[in-house]
Amino acid sequence: MSNNSYYAKPQGKSGLLLNQWDLIILVLFFGLLAALVWGAQQMSAPYQLGSHIPISLDPSMLPRYAISTVIRMAIALLFSLLFTFTVATLAAKSPRAERFIIPFIDIMQSVPILGFLSITILAFIYLFPGSQLGPECAAIFAIFTSQVWNMALSFYQSLRTVPKELNEAAAMFHLSPWQRFWRLEVPFATPSLIWNMMMSLSAGWFFVVASEAISVNNQNITLPGIGSYIYLATAQSDYKAIGYVILTMFIVITIYDQLLFRPLVAWSEKFKLESNPDTYTETWFLNLLQRAQLTHYFLAMLKRLRELMTTPLFPKRQHRELPPRVRQALSWTAITFWNSALLIAILASCFTLGRYIYTEVTFSEVLHVFWLGMITALKVGILIIISSIIWVPIGVWIGLKPRVASIIQPIAQFCAAFPANLVYPVIYMLIVKYQLNVNVWSAPLIILGTQWYILFNVIAGASSLPQELHLVAQNYGLRGWLWWRKLILPGIFPFYVTGAMTAAGGSWNATVVAEVVNWGGKTLHAVGLGSYITEQTMTGDFARIGLGIAVMSLYVIVINRFVWHKLYEIAEERYHIG
Repeated sequence: MSNNSYYAKPQGKSGLLLNQWDLIILVLFFGLLAALVWGAQQMSAPYQLGSHIPISLDPSMLPRYAISTVIRMAIALLFSLLFTFTVATLAAKSPRAERFIIPFIDIMQSVPILGFLSITILAFIYLFPGSQLGPECAAIFAIFTSQVWNMALSFYQSLRTVPKELNEAAAMFHLSPWQRFWRLEVPFATPSLIWNMMMSLSAGWFFVVASEAISVNNQNITLPGIGSYIYLATAQSDYKAIGYVILTMFIVITIYDQLLFRPLVAWSEKFKLESNPDTYTETWFLNLLQRAQLTHYFLAMLKRLRELMTTPLFPKRQHRELPPRVRQALSWTAITFWNSALLIAILASCFTLGRYIYTEVTFSEVLHVFWLGMITALKVGILIIISSIIWVPIGVWIGLKPRVASIIQPIAQFCAAFPANLVYPVIYMLIVKYQLNVNVWSAPLIILGTQWYILFNVIAGASSLPQELHLVAQNYGLRGWLWWRKLILPGIFPFYVTGAMTAAGGSWNATVVAEVVNWGGKTLHAVGLGSYITEQTMTGDFARIGLGIAVMSLYVIVINRFVWHKLYEIAEERYHIG
């Protein structure tokens, strides 16, 4: 794997000798700590169900709202990483667990955020009575569900496509499964995971309005944040407030791009398989960290922690080691037990939900909901094809030019984070003014916040192509369509499948927002499953909410099983680089 100058060990005297760069680091650290303490105090404020939390459109309140929203999104991102490193790894390692985990992710990424909120909001409120922590946890959980599935699928795909020569090297060095995970698999998956973390954080902005301005069962709960500010500005048709919040979002995204993701992307270059000086990107914040002495002490602590983590938890002792057949039998028994328990729980939940829906909903309405699902499926399929035609060539161009990627990265993050809710007024005015068909012209809003999954994954795939393959293609004189067919499309295919599959799942989720357009007290409803779920959620009809979510999940499972998973198999068998 590649190396670069700013990854070298620091040269200097021993002892705690601070410099001017450490002062900047300390200011940033204590500023972050103060923001976290203030956010924790706001989250634990007293709250009673039914009480109103005032939201102001005063621009001076936007910094506070931005801090609250970013804290919620950061907490959700940490839980998403924990889920990714555990559940996605289990799916990649265990074929039996994979049979349940991947369909589970398929279902969960299709369940609308309103569906999660309608179920979890009251549970969290009763879990934290008299405290704002209840609605806060519900909002964080909703943002978590908008971030985690993309990261989990990306990590799962990376673990399934580790090059054979790296696995052989790990076997030659007799690495334990624990060491293999932290020394081989996590580093190999890091570049793609970082790009998908950026996309997941951006996707969280798309759903932040639904998570902070909660309207469930005739209960309206607005949490202080960017999402509730957008909701109030849209409801009051306040163009000036919308301009202020767009500027605030641009500033926030620029800050965490400069302080977090640009350094992470530059740092992840050390995990690429080949060394290419042209691909190195430097960032001012990473250079600042390299000059600060505190960073070196912190890295030394992380190195000790890494050595501790990559040391086998249970050193091998020959006299205590179980026979291979016994270990295999115990492993299969444990997996079978948990899979059986999960299957029983799923079947029991489905039976309970089906019985409840059967007593509340007529058979003709069930058929109508399936028809609405078919309409939405047609919309999503057409939009995925159009987005792929547009973004695959652009993603390849960006991925093959790292310096261009460093310029495009913050722009793409801002576009991906831009809430579709702010586009609704424009669409609404065009539809009303020109008497357009709301079912057709509201459809682009479905893909507006999820098409970026395709772009970010294609960029990650194109940037991870080994340099040797480019040299071989150059030596053979591959040009035009032959270059695409023999090199690029096979190389990015596993990444594209992950991006397109996640974009499709996210598009189903986005229909609950995109098929109902609100502006200035007026509402337009497009025909589709998303608008059906939104209407039932507003009225608190849990039987019809369950019916809509069940139908949407069924559509997504069938499409994933017969389309996306077949493409996954092709990616593993025919287009596995290495």
